[in-house]
Amino acid sequence: MKKGIIILLAAASGLSACNKFEKGEGDMTYKIYKSDGKPKIQDGDYVKLNGVQTVETNTNPDSVMVNTYDNERPAFFAISKSMFKGDLASGLKLLGEGDSAVFKLNLDSMEKYSGQPKPKGLKSNIASFTIKIEKVLHKGKDPDSIFEAKKRLFFEAEYKALNEKNKTVEPAKIAKYVEENNLKVTTAPSGLQYVITAPGNSERATLTDTVLMDYTGQFTNKKSNGTLNVFDTSDAKIAKEAGIFSESVQYVPRSLPLGQLPQGVIQGIQLIGVGGKIKMILPSKLGFGENGGGPINPFTPLVFDVELKGIIKPNAGLPLAK
Repeated sequence: MKKGIIILLAAASGLSACNKFEKGEGDMTYKIYKSDGKPKIQDGDYVKLNGVQTVETNTNPDSVMVNTYDNERPAFFAISKSMFKGDLASGLKLLGEGDSAVFKLNLDSMEKYSGQPKPKGLKSNIASFTIKIEKVLHKGKDPDSIFEAKKRLFFEAEYKALNEKNKTVEPAKIAKYVEENNLKVTTAPSGLQYVITAPGNSERATLTDTVLMDYTGQFTNKKSNGTLNVFDTSDAKIAKEAGIFSESVQYVPRSLPLGQLPQGVIQGIQLIGVGGKIKMILPSKLGFGENGGGPINPFTPLVFDVELKGIIKPNAGLPLAK
């Protein structure tokens, strides 16, 4: 874990409580951990930052809502005029490039002005934002049209650099995951690595079939708290443990057209029969490739654990069950 992440998580967890928080605008309190003395952020500026947002719930004193380190994707933030006294924008204006701090904001005010409901099960009415300012593009006296062009070039350059880094480290990520989990993988000619823990029956799905399966998709890196970095699952227990549980989702085996799944998942499922279980490690070329999608960055390897529950043939009403 990088030193910067350790500092930020320590701050978010209150491990630096020996330093008192200062009073900011409105209900905001803050603590600055590092200041490089560079020009402060102003209205109209554009920043690249990493951050951790936590709230205190009845079951967890530091329930993580957002962690850009876990996502391996920094946020790009256009600084606008504050919506209310003590919002995050007003806090960021206390910082410059290279600075880090934690801000405690009022959730009622955030809900009122953003329209986004507060999380359920809160023990306190405070959200903590632990922020590291990576880069600042200052607007200065540039006309809006010129600054918009600068912002676009800035973002494109940063995004390209991130993609190049992801591409370079991808093989190492896969190797590290295999080693840390002590996996004895088989590698297919395509580059798919897999472990079959249960072969299932003799049935095999074809591209025109629909598969009924339980699955969990995760990134190869663990979260900063050491838990699995899950981005999707059909298992309610895993979803709750990963902090991605949603009341609107039905956590049951999913029926999915095989031909519409990522190429690596298609290949893996076709190696097992109904009742089979397989762990697949997909290089990005067999997953979401150089473009990524949703929470998945470009050039990101993925891990899928799948249990094949059934195969539904075209025009057939029921799956071939075990």
